[in-house]
Amino acid sequence: MFIDRAKIHIKGGDGGHGCVSFYRAKYITNGGPDGGDGGKGGDIIFEADESLNNLINFRHKRKYTAERGENGDKRNRSGKSGEDLIIKVPVGTVVREANSNKVMADMVKHGEQKILIKGGRGGRGNQNFATPKMQAPRYAENGKLSREHDIILELKLIADVSIIGFPNAGKSTLLSMVTNANPKIANYHFTTLSPNLGVVKSKYGDDFVLADIPGLIEGASEGAGLGHEFLRHIERTKIFVHVVDGSGLEGTDPIESIEKINAELGKYNPKLLSRPQVLAINKMDIPESKENFEKILSAYSSSGLTILPISAATNTGLDDLIKELFELLQVHKGDIIFEEEYDEYVDAVIDTEPFTITKTSEHEFNVEGRAIEKMLGYTNLDTEKGFAFFQRYLREKGIIKKLEEEGIVEGDTVRLYFHVFDYYK
Repeated sequence: MFIDRAKIHIKGGDGGHGCVSFYRAKYITNGGPDGGDGGKGGDIIFEADESLNNLINFRHKRKYTAERGENGDKRNRSGKSGEDLIIKVPVGTVVREANSNKVMADMVKHGEQKILIKGGRGGRGNQNFATPKMQAPRYAENGKLSREHDIILELKLIADVSIIGFPNAGKSTLLSMVTNANPKIANYHFTTLSPNLGVVKSKYGDDFVLADIPGLIEGASEGAGLGHEFLRHIERTKIFVHVVDGSGLEGTDPIESIEKINAELGKYNPKLLSRPQVLAINKMDIPESKENFEKILSAYSSSGLTILPISAATNTGLDDLIKELFELLQVHKGDIIFEEEYDEYVDAVIDTEPFTITKTSEHEFNVEGRAIEKMLGYTNLDTEKGFAFFQRYLREKGIIKKLEEEGIVEGDTVRLYFHVFDYYK
């Protein structure tokens, strides 16, 4: 089964908590603080692996979590860092953040690794907070919570040239004649149920990868037939070979077929229409094809498209086609990469994210916001210093000012997620 799209949930490892401890030994009555730091949580790392060819491994397992860092211990012993979780995906996989649909990573080279989520920082033990004025701090930091995401994995096959066209136009036959691929071939529609790739051994220069993209019919860009499932695989393609049934024996006009396929490409992604395209008029061994070929030449004489007569079944004109594709590839060498759009680790953006204040009753206010939630995750409010940091944070971020503007008075209740406080100036 060919699986080229999957949705999974990933979460980095949370940081371990810092330890509150004081040195104790015989004849030592006032040992100093010796609480160790918590360990860092494990990262979520994606790795491109050329031995994989689809996303079937993600069909049943949908949730991936890196290991949590261990808590700190007494005698200045730091907790062990959590193990990183490496998730292997096929080369050509695009990783998108599910809510925004922005690209987080594009895995295009074997062995390439990308950290998608960093593990949470470990909390500092109380040994870090000792000062001349505070020689026995009885507080430590909680480990920082790691981020988590729903993500979409999309496999976009890496091929230099893609064969497009209506079913039964001879695409699979062409692929089998010019490459080492062995696709299933028969005289009926939808023989090919998954993309097939082959390597063209070119006598003109470097070899290149050729892909047969199945299921393109009218309405494919809107989900008709199988085309909607496989159109994504042409997005990396540098050049299109548009195979057309020149005989018209299927009851379709060849020129109308060309226009319909190009219309589907434009609806799916208008940028695809600017890619180089070679019209390969197939089945020229059939008498009706010769008349239709002249009509196609006349209709597209001013289009700038290269139009070549071929017969995949009899191996006619295929050498000219390979030569043309090789020459085009010399001009269009650059790989098509999906640039990253989602920046996970811009702390300034996270820290300035908006917060919301909702007056839930006459004397109760609810405060929410991603930055507030994260701050609460790594602040120990049970300690004097932690609570002082929390109050300072509320003032520096303008939350107190906003509450006052909303009409809060002394004695009113403020709820921040699972924490409830009374407001006093």
